[in-house]
Amino acid sequence: MSFADLGLEPKLLDAIASSGYTTPTPIQIEAIPPALQGRDVLGIAQTGTGKTASFTLPMIQRLAKGRAKARMPRTLVLAPTRELAAQVAENFEKYGANHKLSMALLIGGVSFGDQDAKLTRGVDVLVATPGRLLDHFERGRLLLTGIEVMVVDEADRMLDMGFIPDIERIFKLTPMTRQTLFFSATMPPEIQRITDQFLHNPVRVEVAKPATTAETITQRIIRVPSRDDKAKRGVLRELLNYKDVKNGIIFCNRKSTVDVVAKSLQKYGFNARPIHGDLAQAFRTETLDKFRSGEIQFLVASDVAARGLDIPAVSHVFNYDTPIHSDDYVHRIGRTGRAGLKGAAMMLVSPADSKYYDAILKTIGAEEIEALDISSFAGSPASEDKRRPRRSRTAKPRDEKAKEKPAASVKASPEEPVAENVEQPAIEADDREASPKRRSPRTRQRREKTTEPELGLGDHVPAFMTRGIAG
Repeated sequence: MSFADLGLEPKLLDAIASSGYTTPTPIQIEAIPPALQGRDVLGIAQTGTGKTASFTLPMIQRLAKGRAKARMPRTLVLAPTRELAAQVAENFEKYGANHKLSMALLIGGVSFGDQDAKLTRGVDVLVATPGRLLDHFERGRLLLTGIEVMVVDEADRMLDMGFIPDIERIFKLTPMTRQTLFFSATMPPEIQRITDQFLHNPVRVEVAKPATTAETITQRIIRVPSRDDKAKRGVLRELLNYKDVKNGIIFCNRKSTVDVVAKSLQKYGFNARPIHGDLAQAFRTETLDKFRSGEIQFLVASDVAARGLDIPAVSHVFNYDTPIHSDDYVHRIGRTGRAGLKGAAMMLVSPADSKYYDAILKTIGAEEIEALDISSFAGSPASEDKRRPRRSRTAKPRDEKAKEKPAASVKASPEEPVAENVEQPAIEADDREASPKRRSPRTRQRREKTTEPELGLGDHVPAFMTRGIAG
């Protein structure tokens, strides 16, 4: 089946061909026709299957008729993270190249003024994260009463990030006559409740079982004896030195761990860079762009990069930390093995991670993930060239510092010269106990003074008292 068989217009077909796509994916085949008919769609598919085009293409075709009004966008796409929202915006620009459609991207880390200026002119497509969208609404700079089509992308990630109350509020601000396209990789009970409440007789499209992994991904685990971070970073470096690793994303559970691991890899000469939610948006955008272009080889990331990001040709995914939530494992390894390409996923598992590992096995429906013994490739040519931590140019080795420092120095009285490199006689154990502790001259003087209280002026007699009295 081709894209033309789905009912898309010629302008869209030309844009799709210019993007290099010829055959639609299963989720696109099932979701695009009912979306073009104006029906609500509930799409469930594993990550990397082309869900973004499943809603962008029918939305562009619908927007070809009509005109945007000031502060009243015609369509709304909600995404859980800034990176995913920016990626959706890129897809609209790519597929809408032959249409004169205006678009605004509302995400954090960008000036309110620039975003407000676009809303004032009127936009056909509004792509936003829930928090920034509600900020504009509460300032009175945005109306949602003109929404014709509303899309919720990566809904289960919205649940994980605590956006469900915001999503429910946004739904209530939009017209009841809207068309809703709802996409998610998994369907927890909370997400099912929202779809039952806000979707009207939706077409359910499920092209793969929820929380399943792609067959193009080779999965391995590496057993580590403990959660000792230093030892884990050593194992990670061995994995990154493996001969088949071209590039990769390294996932950590905490933002602080992301920073530590990225700094450690940079110290050992790896071309790595961190990305997480606490970093400036400009830095995050630059990092992703450089990783896509190949300028950066390794991306050390929190789960901000685990959902929906389309980064082609990622050869490996490394789970430095075993995911606490089993669904996150599916999303993380879904960054590799995309668009039919082969990929590999490796996960470090310690005895303390056993309950998380068992939950992952249950989620993906596997009895066990094959263990990889790193000693099998520890002597490979790639790992023979061990990378060493970089030294500062001005730093001197410890042995040189020891040579510069004198072995010993003994202070002499002011009349005597200072004697250097004078060996002190060794004190036997018994003599050490019997000998008094060494004290400074001031301390000895204070101890030698009598402890009896002094009366009057003591031994000192002022000079005026010794003078004779004139007769």
